[in-house]
Amino acid sequence: MERVTSRDGTPIAFDRSGEGPPIVLVGGALADRSAAVQLAALLAPRFTVIAYDRRGRGDSGDRGPYAVEREVEDIEALIVAAGGQAFVLGHSSGAVLALESARTNPDRITKLALYEPPFIVDDSRSLLPGDYVAHMDELVSAGRRGDAVEFFMTTAVGVPTDVVAGMRHQPFWSSLESTAHTLPYDGTIMGDTMHGSPAPLQRWASVGVPTLVMDGGASPDWQRHAVRTLVDVLPDARRRTLEGQDHGPESEILAPALAEFFLD
Repeated sequence: MERVTSRDGTPIAFDRSGEGPPIVLVGGALADRSAAVQLAALLAPRFTVIAYDRRGRGDSGDRGPYAVEREVEDIEALIVAAGGQAFVLGHSSGAVLALESARTNPDRITKLALYEPPFIVDDSRSLLPGDYVAHMDELVSAGRRGDAVEFFMTTAVGVPTDVVAGMRHQPFWSSLESTAHTLPYDGTIMGDTMHGSPAPLQRWASVGVPTLVMDGGASPDWQRHAVRTLVDVLPDARRRTLEGQDHGPESEILAPALAEFFLD
């Protein structure tokens, strides 16, 4: 494990593996760097892979008040530590962070890959309640970490309540609760992009970095609509569907798609 200090003084923990051009992996909600171990191993023969704990997770520090800009600065610090420029992969809400990083620091990111940023651009699924982030903050502040994870799973992800009830008895549930306090961060990152309109995506129309936007063939229609809409907004983007995959793609399927795009 290594650490880099972000602009506000927060230490950000990361693992560096492999050889070749650097690629920074930006995880989504509830994920820490351990979630990227298999993908990093598959990419390491051709890339220097930077897998990190987003602030507030794992071995990284945190410093309030939270702002999306601080997480963008974390990514910049990692890219600087990797040599000054890098490829970036963002998954789910991490894809939105990666987009914002490319908008803010276009000279740092040479190519951008995004997997299923969870925008809601139409009425093909239920919208998040207007007080989603505020309610999440209340649950976390009250120490109700399990309820916060359940609220995220049922309301944002769309997992049935009875399925989540079963998940709460599984060994992995404690690891989800350990990062529950960062769920409001992800809600803040998503902002107004989950309100059922494509208009908020226009903020990234200036991102001219070559971009691959991916979805899974087994993912729901609303998610695929979001990917299609984003591709239309970005000036230099292509879409790729990974057949048979959903919001959690298999590393054996994702890694070759990334290598093909980044090394083309």
